[in-house]
Amino acid sequence: MFKKEFLPKDIPFNLEAMADEMKWGSYGAHDPAIIKEGKMYYVFSTDTGSKGDFKAGIQIRQSSDLIHWTFVGRAFTDGVPKEAKEWTDAKGLWAPEVVKMNGRYYMYYSASQFGKTQSFIGVAVSEVVTGPYEDLGLVYRSKEGTSGPNAIDPNITVTPEGRIYMVFGSFFGGIYVNEINPETGKFKVCGEGKLIARRHRSVDRALEGPYIVYNPTYNDYYLFVSYDSLFSDYNIRVGRSKSITGPYLDYNGKDLTDLEGNQDEIGMKVLGSYKFEESDGWLAPGHNSVLKDGENYFVCHHMREPINKHVHYVQIRKILWTDEGWPLVSPERYAGEDNREIDQDDLKGTWELITLDPNNHEQDISRHVVMTEAKDFPYFESKQAKNSVKLHLCDGVLEGKVNVGWDWERWCETIVFAGYNDHGLVTFGKSVTNQSK
Repeated sequence: MFKKEFLPKDIPFNLEAMADEMKWGSYGAHDPAIIKEGKMYYVFSTDTGSKGDFKAGIQIRQSSDLIHWTFVGRAFTDGVPKEAKEWTDAKGLWAPEVVKMNGRYYMYYSASQFGKTQSFIGVAVSEVVTGPYEDLGLVYRSKEGTSGPNAIDPNITVTPEGRIYMVFGSFFGGIYVNEINPETGKFKVCGEGKLIARRHRSVDRALEGPYIVYNPTYNDYYLFVSYDSLFSDYNIRVGRSKSITGPYLDYNGKDLTDLEGNQDEIGMKVLGSYKFEESDGWLAPGHNSVLKDGENYFVCHHMREPINKHVHYVQIRKILWTDEGWPLVSPERYAGEDNREIDQDDLKGTWELITLDPNNHEQDISRHVVMTEAKDFPYFESKQAKNSVKLHLCDGVLEGKVNVGWDWERWCETIVFAGYNDHGLVTFGKSVTNQSK
């Protein structure tokens, strides 16, 4: 299944080599939004430049396999559109979103400056996914010094009934959702819409990058948000709701708008900074989008190198849906794995497990656990649903899923696991015994 001779090796960052944007591949993508058109996948992202000659616009990459990425250009070759530029004086565009409506591609974009709320969400349209895009102007804007949502980070979700909503916002005012008129691509009713997530001033109100996805299997909407600082301790949390307008609750029933509880313990943490053996690990995953591709769901996010936090890449990971309908994220990047059934005997042996501590703002570090025969702790217990397991540890039981995966640190095939305990604390990891090199 895995063709390791075709998988891209992680090459140490080289400033001189990366000066040529056509060699970037996955490097340099920030706030990635993913869309599939035909047999090709496209990622639109914030233009962070090459640390040299900055070019304002929206970066576009394409891939045929979600593994190898080719830089293909920018959606706006002239930089920030005039109306957005006049309102914000932004140097570049942030956090795009691209959706297909009425046979055309609508690209939503943000214009702002770091730490400010004089911000602008606009929309542009094209007949072709890679552009060029014609600007249609304002969707929503915010003014410095006023309350309400910061006008950045738009994401579009379509309900089963065909209604279209935009979720947006960030630090300062929180996350809001409002309905879109599909004929115009703009709000049906002008205004901020409804608040669905926020954080307290004690943690700098630090959340952004909202993304809502609907899963018909569970008839739930899932709100993904990024907590904390994009430069150091970004991490991805999730809550779910029966209604697109909320309320969104985490595993423990805490509302993502809660300002009274421990602000680090609201929202199920499904991905954060981590380190497996034989690697430096990764830092600050966040600002994700979600792709549904057939029966598979993928989370698309950016991730930083620990040795240089200014170096970041787009990464794709498979979502492992639990029997209770929670979206857990694979501990390893996607490498073309399928959904083959895992044999119970293959789960025995040594594993590296990482607990995603919601109170930890550093890397979570792996630990070794040796899985034994059933009923002799610790062990995996297979459940009736395909690849569903209970992981019995000495200090509790984790409900989760196993799947085949690629061990990027050891460069071989492995089995991955993601699960949570009865408090919604997520642990993921990989087998380091049953590996195929």
